[in-house]
Amino acid sequence: LAAQSEVARAMANAITHRGPDDAGSWNDPEQRIALGHRRLSIVDLSPAGHQPMHSASTRFSICLNGEIYNHAALRAELMAQGVGTHWRGHSDTETLLAAIEHWGLAQTLPKLVGMFAFALWDNHERTLTLARDRIGEKPLYYGFLGGSFAFASELGALKQHPQWEGNIDRDALALMMRHNCIPAPYSIYRGIYKLRPAHMLTLTPQSPEPSITCYWDVNAVAEHGKQQPFAGSAADAVDTLDTLLRQSLAGQMQADVPIGAFLSGGVDSSAVVALMQAMSSKPVRSFTIGFHEGDYNEATHAAAVAKHLGTHHTELYVTPADAMGVIELLPTMYCEPFADASQIPTFLVSQLARREVTVTLSGDGGDELFSGYNRYTLASKWAKAGRIPLKLRQAMAASITAIAPAHWDALAQMMQAPLPKHKRHGRVGDKLHKLARMLPESNATGLYRALTAHVNDPEQLVLGAKEPPTLLTGLAPLPEFPDAARNMMHLDMLTYLPDDILVKLDRASMAVSLESRVPLLDHRIVEFAATLPLNVLRAHGQSKWPLREMLYRYVPRQLIERPKAGFGIPIDSWLRGPLKAWAADLLDPATLRAQGFFNPTYVERLWREHQSGRRNWQYQLWNILMFQAWLKLQPSSNQPR
Repeated sequence: LAAQSEVARAMANAITHRGPDDAGSWNDPEQRIALGHRRLSIVDLSPAGHQPMHSASTRFSICLNGEIYNHAALRAELMAQGVGTHWRGHSDTETLLAAIEHWGLAQTLPKLVGMFAFALWDNHERTLTLARDRIGEKPLYYGFLGGSFAFASELGALKQHPQWEGNIDRDALALMMRHNCIPAPYSIYRGIYKLRPAHMLTLTPQSPEPSITCYWDVNAVAEHGKQQPFAGSAADAVDTLDTLLRQSLAGQMQADVPIGAFLSGGVDSSAVVALMQAMSSKPVRSFTIGFHEGDYNEATHAAAVAKHLGTHHTELYVTPADAMGVIELLPTMYCEPFADASQIPTFLVSQLARREVTVTLSGDGGDELFSGYNRYTLASKWAKAGRIPLKLRQAMAASITAIAPAHWDALAQMMQAPLPKHKRHGRVGDKLHKLARMLPESNATGLYRALTAHVNDPEQLVLGAKEPPTLLTGLAPLPEFPDAARNMMHLDMLTYLPDDILVKLDRASMAVSLESRVPLLDHRIVEFAATLPLNVLRAHGQSKWPLREMLYRYVPRQLIERPKAGFGIPIDSWLRGPLKAWAADLLDPATLRAQGFFNPTYVERLWREHQSGRRNWQYQLWNILMFQAWLKLQPSSNQPR
């Protein structure tokens, strides 16, 4: 049993990057429970914040990852009720334990404002509970390893368990090819799962299988917003958003270490930084990276916003070589295959910020909450196309795909020649082929899958795979909205945001021991945004209208309104140039055949067509390459079937 504590320590030490400041472990030989923890000290840097932590009565023991932003208010409420007169320190973990002991876990969870994943052991009931925050900012993996139930923030910790097997799940790999990430509850390994956001898992001596329940339902939030939409004026909506974001920031700007913010110069990050500066008595530290390639550079816009706001701004221009140097780190940074290429600049800006701060705030979530993505506009247009008879739509799709994208591009280039460069559309052929995939779809969920899929037929690519059900294919019931755009926004909240965006941010920042916070995803803002009708979200034909109008109270409109560039990386051209040799080695047909995961003929066709310039298969190839690069670091016994 002493070895149990050693295993917990080894598991925790495998993720030292998530907590380099302190380490702790605890075990109860009689109950056969062991907890291990690595700490990134943010609130209460003293030993009073050490974990695992035990409640005053010793009934509860906890490991907490993340932050409870309203812990001071909760502590005040507890003290008003005569609880916790002798506090050991001022950490949020101690407050959480006291709250659970006084109110019980079921009543405490709805009170929490924060991002978190925690494991709670109840010594009286001999019950283990795992819980994850409402939106999914912090990760939590779990599964049975032999006769043990194990859990961790990252898979690297689970691999330290002596009964780890690590058999790759081909079905999950098929999902990764479709979505560029592996959606919860699945992981790349058979029998290992991710706890879904806003869920808690309970394991008791009476039940051999864990019980999983939802404590905050984003479907119910969306349904409530549909039934009881915001009743005020558009101006009232802007006022309410300003108030709610200030409320969120009041909690998220609290830390006992230096804090800053990512600033791209776009609407979302500028809104966060603008209010941070308005609420701060000294210049806020802001960070951005720039690229020398104009098409991918927003650093000049970020600098203009920073200058207007008066932030202490740091920017770093990176070269393609700098960005490509990150690629070799990705398989270790992301504990399972992950292929959103903006992971590269996200890591670079995190690395930059970590030189000065321990906590950063980001603007993620603005597009999903306030209708910012182009696909929402497409969805509204598709609703009109949906009135066209299905057979005619199918014929239109066949006509579009009969012409290769390269030929469409040539035609578009010729037709757009008289237009100024900034008004020309690129990759017209790929966009038309994507439209062709949309046309036959008969419902909003099918449309969403067609628009977001990277590989449409992953079972043809991944040998022996069958896609398991996801939230998009019947894993759980979904609400239906009268408009396709709102449907797609909701599906993004359920899938793309937690499975892609927040995974990207968490792993990229934690790789350099930087805590990233997302103030727009405060659940009170999420609940408010769900009540806003589309004619408010997209007032005057402008996406994210309430967020923009709030921002323009602090930043001149002309500094913000421009075509969106984002954190782009030119993977398409890199695969034909500086990354060609690296990619060709990973995609070698003989290697693929020996490994037995991918259909070599399928992969060879994608590679050949991409290299010729006839097609742009960057997304599909990047998915495959990220798995191949990750696989290369796995024990050889786990590779072939």
